[in-house]
Amino acid sequence: MGSLKDELLKAIWHAFTALDLDRSGKVSKSQLKVLSHNLCTVLKVPHDPVALEEHFRDDDEGPVSNQGYMPYLNKFILEKVQDNFDRIEFNRMCWTLCVKKNLTKNPLLITEEDTFKIWVIFNFLSEDKYPLIIVPEEIEYLLKKLTEAMGGGWQQEQFEHFKINFDNNKDGLSVWELIELIGNGHFSKGMDRQTVSMAINEVFNELILDVLKQGYMMKKGHKRKNWTERWFVLKPNIISYYVGEDLKDKKGDIMLDENCCVESLPDKDGKKCLFIIKCIDKTFEISASDKKKKQEWIRAIHSTIHLLKLGSPPPHKEARQRRKELRKKLLAEQEELERQMKELQAANENKQQELETVRKKLEEAASRAAEEEKKRLQTQVELQARFSTELEREKHIRQQMEEQVAQKSSELEQYLQRVQELEDMYLKLQEALEDERQARLDEETVRKLQARLLEEESSKRAELEKWHLEQQQAIQTTEAEKQELENQRLVKEQALQEAMQQLEQLELERKQALEQYEGVKKKLEVATSKTKSWKDKVAQHEGLIRLIEPGSKNPQLITHWGPAAFTQAELEEREKNWKEKKTTE
Repeated sequence: MGSLKDELLKAIWHAFTALDLDRSGKVSKSQLKVLSHNLCTVLKVPHDPVALEEHFRDDDEGPVSNQGYMPYLNKFILEKVQDNFDRIEFNRMCWTLCVKKNLTKNPLLITEEDTFKIWVIFNFLSEDKYPLIIVPEEIEYLLKKLTEAMGGGWQQEQFEHFKINFDNNKDGLSVWELIELIGNGHFSKGMDRQTVSMAINEVFNELILDVLKQGYMMKKGHKRKNWTERWFVLKPNIISYYVGEDLKDKKGDIMLDENCCVESLPDKDGKKCLFIIKCIDKTFEISASDKKKKQEWIRAIHSTIHLLKLGSPPPHKEARQRRKELRKKLLAEQEELERQMKELQAANENKQQELETVRKKLEEAASRAAEEEKKRLQTQVELQARFSTELEREKHIRQQMEEQVAQKSSELEQYLQRVQELEDMYLKLQEALEDERQARLDEETVRKLQARLLEEESSKRAELEKWHLEQQQAIQTTEAEKQELENQRLVKEQALQEAMQQLEQLELERKQALEQYEGVKKKLEVATSKTKSWKDKVAQHEGLIRLIEPGSKNPQLITHWGPAAFTQAELEEREKNWKEKKTTE
């Protein structure tokens, strides 16, 4: 709850500061009411306007403002917040209150949506003290992430030049200065606006939305067992898959916990680069586009499950915490070193004062000795005989004093020697610090070389992957054409078989028709023969052969007995006679 409260306070601080127009630290009660109502709405907290009125109650001496807004904010809003609200909607509400009053009027190379995302990233990376700033180390981290996302090379010398020109009186940049730094394109020269926008969106997804990895893969269905392409998004405890990368049509989730596991699978069913995610209630078979993507997804999912087992935060949050702890440690070491230097300096000053005191005492002792010597010389002649014993005693005293002076001189030399040793230690300390700085520079040089080698290796790997993909596409095209030709051959063979069957059927029908024709032909020959015999008989008996004469004007008929024309009456008569004759025969 503490980290969530700190996260919310940063965005609310921007909104409150934007409402504080005269920068007096106070905002009118009406504006606080609107701000509180909006916060309760987006954070899904019940709003209690009576509590706000009671908190900022008026008395005879005027409004009671010494309570401040923070106690109300903590008690009635932040302590009631649950992790069930839309963080983007909350940040956008606070952003809307402060953007118009603070964003520079100078034209930027990024859109307003990109500036909003940089604002949210700033709140994530800024220090936990107010007014909010982002220190140079975090600025370098963010600019490196953006440069890598744009596919460019990090220019350390350019950033070092920027740090040299950095105001020594400032510990970091405000959010509006950071937006202006990124928006003026100083660290993204040669990149178009779309590339910069895509890089900002990628870093926003990683740092704010906790997107550890995303991309297209094929997923096997649980019911229909078909393979469908989906856009997968890996987060610290869930894998969501969508129809497309616009994230509009969500198809499902794979909930991850410490009991899940991910394993590689051999190729099957015409699918390659397979792996399986095993959960308690379900398993999910997934096919990556190539072996590299498969290994990347397996490592990412395995790392996520490992973090869940350890109860650790996402990698970027853990890295941010480590950077903050390292800065605190370096700051503590620097403060300790400064304290030790101050102690050494104070000790040196004390020793100098002691030396000065000893020198003064020696001078005073020498002065006293000279005066005593003078007195002794003045009285020596007068008191030589009388005070010979005293003279011996005086000599003895002088000898003791000389021994004391010699002892003090020896102590002074020892002290000077100790001071010299301290100065030597200080020089050695400076040399050690210089060696450490040189070692850091050498380490940075090696890291740059490693980064360049990794970049060259990455480009070569990308080229090999491109050739591999082209070869795979060519193989797939050839297989598709081969399958199409095979389908056409099968269709033609089927059509040929059907044509052969039709030909055989037609041959059979032709034979049957020929047989029928032969039968009809025979019947026709028999009928013709019979007709001819009957004509001969009729001609002989009836005298049908006669000259052609003009016919009757009545309707005439042509019969099978011959081409002669008969009237209806003649025909009936002829037919009657023929039937009688036929009956007698």
